[in-house]
Amino acid sequence: MAQKYTRSVATNMVIANMIGTGIFTALGFQVIDTGIPDAFSILVIWTLGGLVALCGATVYGEVATRVNKSGGEYAFLSHIYHPLLGFISGWISLIVGFSAAIAALALAAGEYFLPVLGFSKESGLDLSFTFMPYSKVVALFILGLVAMIHLQGVKMGGIFQNLMTYVKLGLILVFLVIPFLFLGDYEPSGVRFAPTDKTNDTIFSLSFAGALAWVMFAYSGWNASTYIVRSLENPKRNLPFSLLVGTLIVTVIYILLNFVFMYVASFDELAFQVDLGNVVANKILGDNVGLIFSMVFSLALISGVSAMFIAGPRVAEEIGKDYKLFAQLGNQTRGGTPKYGILFILLVSALLVVFSNFEDIIQYISLTLIIFSTLTVMGVFILRHREKKTGETTPDHVVKSIAYPIAPIIFIAICLWMIGYFAGNDYMYLLWSLGTMVPAVVIYYVSKNNDSDNSSPSSDNG
Repeated sequence: MAQKYTRSVATNMVIANMIGTGIFTALGFQVIDTGIPDAFSILVIWTLGGLVALCGATVYGEVATRVNKSGGEYAFLSHIYHPLLGFISGWISLIVGFSAAIAALALAAGEYFLPVLGFSKESGLDLSFTFMPYSKVVALFILGLVAMIHLQGVKMGGIFQNLMTYVKLGLILVFLVIPFLFLGDYEPSGVRFAPTDKTNDTIFSLSFAGALAWVMFAYSGWNASTYIVRSLENPKRNLPFSLLVGTLIVTVIYILLNFVFMYVASFDELAFQVDLGNVVANKILGDNVGLIFSMVFSLALISGVSAMFIAGPRVAEEIGKDYKLFAQLGNQTRGGTPKYGILFILLVSALLVVFSNFEDIIQYISLTLIIFSTLTVMGVFILRHREKKTGETTPDHVVKSIAYPIAPIIFIAICLWMIGYFAGNDYMYLLWSLGTMVPAVVIYYVSKNNDSDNSSPSSDNG
């Protein structure tokens, strides 16, 4: 019998996928003048992000169990709409949803690890084709190490994932307590957390919508366990548990962490900082003790890299099953992990680490993932309509979403608001997203023409 991932691995995948670069970077871009520099508004936006993620998680649980295939949006959109849309989504998942997100996590981990190695952020290797900061060198090492672990198989990858997630959660719990244990050793920021005269204007501003894109990137990953639904023990029971419990835990952690960040450090100290954990730890404990936190923060981010090396290759594996041109992506190791899927994501992530910068990656990921998540959540209405139209009874393995139809409506409304913000203000990211989809359309038709007997997934359009 093939090895399966347990409930704890699935829940830890969700937690580890969510708690990554976003929570340790987003606040640095929210406190600036062009952001939402109001502490109450910032706590509101992180609470709203958690609510939207919970709405998405409960709907995804239903969609995933109705479609009953691994591969996330690739499988869902192929089934709900058309194989072409599913293929585009799978392509985006591999290039953006996982590879770019892994690159961003690895870059952030490299930034956190630099003080431990004694290097400045400006130091690096002057190569013939580019200047390579040491943070990128560390990031590449992390990518190679994590990929090697998951190539060993499901069991080894699951053990590593659980271990790294527990390290991450332990670090965060310590971090939440330390500011109040060392209260006399530093000067708190004095930030006011109650509503101010500008709170209403801030919450209903376009800047709030833009800041929400950063928040939703931080919450991205709430759907992680849907990528392994066919490789999960008892998915009817364990999938919704992992989605909802994992997302709820992270929501509480995010609100508390942002409170602590703003309680300890002023907006000026936090502005534009990519390593907020280092800033706050150094202020409380001093530079020397802060080095310990730098190392542990780096380890905590590695758990997110690991989680995505579990979920991402499963998309590649499903594409390999459906399209013979990509059949090699479905080949598994003796331990049950998709070997070439892992290597493909490793290659793309490494290229992004070398040639991209952190902020562009984050904005690009946020918009692109929002588009396909919105289409997936819309799909729950289509799936229920088909079932009603055919008069079929809901299969026993399906987990119906909580608070239907309110949950999907809230999720869709907030996502459309953010897409509208990008379309009106940062349209270049929208163009980049659409540009990334063009090669997928070409590749899709080339793969069909190369193999007329290709068994692509059924669109099931009723």
